[in-house]
Amino acid sequence: MDDDQTADGAGPLVQAAREDVAGRGWHLMPPAEASKCVSADPSVWERFAAHWEDLVTDPYAAEKGTRRLRRYGQFLLSRDGEIAPMGHEAFVQPEESNPLYVDVERHFEPLTEAFLAEPVLNALIRLLGEVAGGMRDAPEWIVRVHPFRVVAQADGLAQPTPEGRHKDGVDLVSSLLIGRENVSGGRSTVHDADGQEIAATTLSEPGTLLLSDDRATWHAVSPVHPQDTGRPGHRDVLVTTLTAPKGQSAVGR
Repeated sequence: MDDDQTADGAGPLVQAAREDVAGRGWHLMPPAEASKCVSADPSVWERFAAHWEDLVTDPYAAEKGTRRLRRYGQFLLSRDGEIAPMGHEAFVQPEESNPLYVDVERHFEPLTEAFLAEPVLNALIRLLGEVAGGMRDAPEWIVRVHPFRVVAQADGLAQPTPEGRHKDGVDLVSSLLIGRENVSGGRSTVHDADGQEIAATTLSEPGTLLLSDDRATWHAVSPVHPQDTGRPGHRDVLVTTLTAPKGQSAVGR
């Protein structure tokens, strides 16, 4: 991606993320750095977070006992930063990725027009494209966008990853914390190919961005619980993945 598409002064931050993901398999970007990379101030994040009030029930997670809300959308990102929406279709994860849903067609409600119109979404997708460029020389990327809310209640399960440790079957996977309300837990971990934990963090401050090389690592998130059991809590994240079309050469791990 061209240098003029990087927010002013963010070049070294993007380069550090590229090097970490390609070299050790993961990178944690604190909120101040992520905000600088996507040119977002607190008012931008507050407006973006409001869209998590417009998510709908994930019936597949409900079958496993977790109340999860979500939507789904996919795009094509070109090397020069052009973003084009792709037709809405079923979400399918490939073999040897998610053990609960391998080759299962899951149908989710699309992203709203208001969500799609948020400039910070496009800025984030372009940032991820720059990071992914350090992993693979691809003329374009398939981008899948998943806003999630996991609801924590005293009398039910609240598992951000009910499948446990897994892959997404992509090149780059990212998790951006949007917000947490009345919850504890939600520890994010990254594991190497042998299953050894190589990174662990609890995303606690909105705007924190965790990136990992899905080709070389596995990831998971521990359950969340309401701190005050008399009322529900929730954990809101935006999971965005990038996948290169088949036939593109890897330049990272």
